[in-house]
Amino acid sequence: MSKIVIDARELRTSTGKYIERLLHYLPEVDTENDYVVLLRTKDVAGWRTKNEHWQVVACPHDEFSFDEQIGLKRQLDRLKPDLVHFGMVQQPVFYRGRVVTTIHDLTTVRFDNPAKNKVVFKLKQSIYKEVIRRAARKSLAVITPSEFVKTDLAKFAGVSPGKITVTLEAADPIVASPAALPSLQNKQFIMYVGRPTPHKNLERLIEAFTLLRANHPALHLVLAGKTDANYRRTAALVAAKGTANVIFTDFVSEGELRWLYEHCAAYVFPSLSEGFGLPGLEAMQHGAPVVSSNATCLPEVYGDAAHYFDPLDVQAMADAINEVITDKDLRARLIAAGHTQAATYSWKRMAEQTLAVYKTALTDK
Repeated sequence: MSKIVIDARELRTSTGKYIERLLHYLPEVDTENDYVVLLRTKDVAGWRTKNEHWQVVACPHDEFSFDEQIGLKRQLDRLKPDLVHFGMVQQPVFYRGRVVTTIHDLTTVRFDNPAKNKVVFKLKQSIYKEVIRRAARKSLAVITPSEFVKTDLAKFAGVSPGKITVTLEAADPIVASPAALPSLQNKQFIMYVGRPTPHKNLERLIEAFTLLRANHPALHLVLAGKTDANYRRTAALVAAKGTANVIFTDFVSEGELRWLYEHCAAYVFPSLSEGFGLPGLEAMQHGAPVVSSNATCLPEVYGDAAHYFDPLDVQAMADAINEVITDKDLRARLIAAGHTQAATYSWKRMAEQTLAVYKTALTDK
């Protein structure tokens, strides 16, 4: 029996789905080892498990802070774990115990964020590059969500692909009842859901939508996601160009998101860089035909269940979307293939694969 600490400080953030699902299924697949879950103090009361081998400990040390480097290291030293799994790349540089790290992608080191101070962001970006390299090199094992990220990381960090294990993620069906958005009822629309950062390529999607409206004047583009500085910037761009029929929903509930998937003419994923691409799989589960960028890992994850385009080519994007919303046979094939493709992924299998990584790391001499 070993004592394994899982850093789950990201549990309740927008990027916490992976760690939340891991914590959901690991108690099912491992009844032997003892686990300590590190959570932000405010999140401790909201996480429970019936597995007697698990306990929760408050971790007040913020990511990418000086306190993380000193305070979290001291906390780990006091816990004396046999293994620590960092679900994100941030971790104390000088912690010397056995470590497994999940690195989701290298998007942050390759794309700017115009919502941030440019000088400060560039400084943080340069530090983050070194953090990734150090984490990859010092970890006994590294986990990535796709083969693309595995290859990309091995080259970037200068580590052997042999120390990197791919544990494919999955998409859960939304259980909430569909909740219609009144402003979209009886309207034809294509949609995107997620963050509006530059690598998501929304500006080109809006340009492609403008081309589409020449033949589909009643078509709407729905951009679903909580309003932030980048969404405000995108909305200002739409207003300046006078582009009609673009709808910014702000935050949508689970039921509203399900309704959007089930009623859209197509789910469009124009991203320039992804580590896995969960939204497309989620859309497939709910019967949305997916039109996707062919960049990075997306063809690997979606297989034949998406209709692809070059994300740098606005006309190609518009053409691909047009084909899906006008060709009934293509649309039907994508919907059927999407259901099949999404069903091939499993969070439980991901947890089992992660446990296998732990076992190897614990026996590594």
